[in-house]
Amino acid sequence: MNRMMNLMTGLGSIGGHLGGWRHPSSWPDTSMNLGHQIEIAQLAEKGKFDMLFLADGNAVRQMDKPALFEANSPSDRPANFEPVTLLTAISQHTEHIGLLATATTTYEEPYLLARKFASLDHLSGGRACWNIVTGSYPGDSVNFGRAEHVPRDERYERSEEFVEVVKGLWDSWAADAFIQDKESGRYLDSSRVHTLGHVGKHLSVKGPLNIARMPQGYPVLFLAGQSEAGRELAAKHADCVFAVADEIGAARAFYDDVKGRLDTYGRTPDSLRILPGATVYVDETEAEADDLFDELQSLIAPSVGVPYLSKLVEMDLSPYDIDGPLPDLSGEVVGISSFRKNIATMAERDNLTLRQTYERVLPSMGHVVFKGNAVQVADQMQEWFESGACDGFNLAAPVAPLGLEKIVDHLIPELQRRGLFRTEYTGSTLRENMGLVTPKNPYFD
Repeated sequence: MNRMMNLMTGLGSIGGHLGGWRHPSSWPDTSMNLGHQIEIAQLAEKGKFDMLFLADGNAVRQMDKPALFEANSPSDRPANFEPVTLLTAISQHTEHIGLLATATTTYEEPYLLARKFASLDHLSGGRACWNIVTGSYPGDSVNFGRAEHVPRDERYERSEEFVEVVKGLWDSWAADAFIQDKESGRYLDSSRVHTLGHVGKHLSVKGPLNIARMPQGYPVLFLAGQSEAGRELAAKHADCVFAVADEIGAARAFYDDVKGRLDTYGRTPDSLRILPGATVYVDETEAEADDLFDELQSLIAPSVGVPYLSKLVEMDLSPYDIDGPLPDLSGEVVGISSFRKNIATMAERDNLTLRQTYERVLPSMGHVVFKGNAVQVADQMQEWFESGACDGFNLAAPVAPLGLEKIVDHLIPELQRRGLFRTEYTGSTLRENMGLVTPKNPYFD
């Protein structure tokens, strides 16, 4: 059987382009609109996507940048449902598609997080997926009793311990623990429960978890492992990894590096899926795809483009000449460093001005752009996939719902025709549909 791509897409209803919500075809009323979220989910399931992704944060962002704050960039989410709550609702309107929620190891508690994701997995019939983040936005910290953001090393150290604790809690019960024997009066078998009893540097959790063993064993575990610590954490724990690359060479280098770490943890290359982000502009013809791209680009004024780029590189670029080069971006930052480094590399490589840089970045939010008719876009995706740059993609649709409709109607059939993507769901859980193993319970299996 041919190896097939894994594909996921976002659940956001304002589109992936900074100007997407302003496009005439976009929904006019997206704030806290469950109906639109359900429609996106059902459309993605029609396209046989592996999973839906819901990013999250724990603060209202960009209030110090009025133009950007009022423009509502896709990653700022000033009004958003709590992810596990929303995906639990979505699970009741879908049957197969995976449900990927973001939750932080810095500000969550492991017992509550383990319980939420176990609940989602049961209620969805085995479709939960956890995007493990340490929290990249410094403004989150002040909502959790801290004056400043937790240092990177401390965040990753806590995250390592946190994930181990959560997995231990998910192993609390054997799959056959709840026998519910009416004749004997035994609802459960007390020999089939394990108490964790964890006491560590950052966390103390006794257990056991008060939820039965999940259909998937564990939810599918996702990480954005771009830093050295993140890559190592991903190699040890993750089933899937986000990647940030705007060209195929950088994607291959990241792919080889992370896959090369798996052997240390007794893992095989196919046990981890690496999915770079890609924004897709696809239509029946190349000209129509170009027209949509140009329309969206025309909706971005410098008063929004410059602060958004400033946000991505974590440096105020407003004092610099918009038609001059970017300043030095070589220093480390508190938040997500991958976008900063990739943007700096791209701007230097292609000799871009500040204006040209934000015009290049905004169509994909720093990821690669695939644009054209279905054959042209599929050609680009196939090259990345077959050359060892990825195992699939996190596809962003620039306008909602139009962009995803075009992906489902034009691109997906072309990928299916080439044998690169499924035509039907074949498993009963997300892990089965993705070809990922179900973790064994170390205490009972």
